[in-house]
Amino acid sequence: MSKPIAFQGEPGAYSHQACRKLRPETEALPCRTFEDAIDAVRSGTASLAMLPVENSTYGRVADIHTLLPESGLHIVDEVFLRVHINLLGLPGTRLEDITHAMSHTVLLGQCKGFLARHGIHRITGADTAGSALHVSQTGDHSLGALASPLAGEIYGLEALAEHIEDNSNNTTRFLLMAPEPDMSRRGGDGMITTFVFEARNIPASLYKALGGFATNGVNMTKLESYMVGGSFTATRFYADIEGHPDDPNVRLAMDELAYFTTNVAVLGTYPAAPERQ
Repeated sequence: MSKPIAFQGEPGAYSHQACRKLRPETEALPCRTFEDAIDAVRSGTASLAMLPVENSTYGRVADIHTLLPESGLHIVDEVFLRVHINLLGLPGTRLEDITHAMSHTVLLGQCKGFLARHGIHRITGADTAGSALHVSQTGDHSLGALASPLAGEIYGLEALAEHIEDNSNNTTRFLLMAPEPDMSRRGGDGMITTFVFEARNIPASLYKALGGFATNGVNMTKLESYMVGGSFTATRFYADIEGHPDDPNVRLAMDELAYFTTNVAVLGTYPAAPERQ
């Protein structure tokens, strides 16, 4: 029997849905934190970890870019999950009965408009599915949970309002992490390579480091910066590019990057998800 995919949250979390979408035949293992999910793979309890990295409405997931380089794991796949948010309540509850709704702070921010229109106050929970579990145990018909349809099914809650997210294209991107890289595949929709690096603390170092991608025709789809170790002078950059390190133009661009930077680390090369198109 294959080992499960570890994810953060309770059963029914959006990360759980991402596991089902990408690997429907594999069991999913709920974990308390992102670190616990990563440790489950390191210890051999799980074969893979599913980690959310960014949401189209809320932006990047806090701390995840710091965790990825330190995890020792490698990105082997990506999946984009359309995030549908339901207002869930105990059986027999009406929408007008709900005065408070509980969910993760990120999800609360994705349906502010709906909550304001209905005069529903927000309560921050540990996570989305955990909030649904809490509501199922309270017996309180004035308390709802904002969570996935899957969480409603698992915890026996009724959908009082469906698809209440403010943005109709609300989507979260997840990365599937493994103990070893897989450089052998070639995706039908192209390849993505993710890496981190630190720019030298000299004038125009970032400009020079990235110049090789432009001159070699390599498309960079993401570039984000964050501080390293609380220093205001040491900045680490997280980047996604289209292509495989074995491609001649990518190899040339990466060589030029290494010349002007320090601590370049490729986190993974993996097939681009069809949703990118």
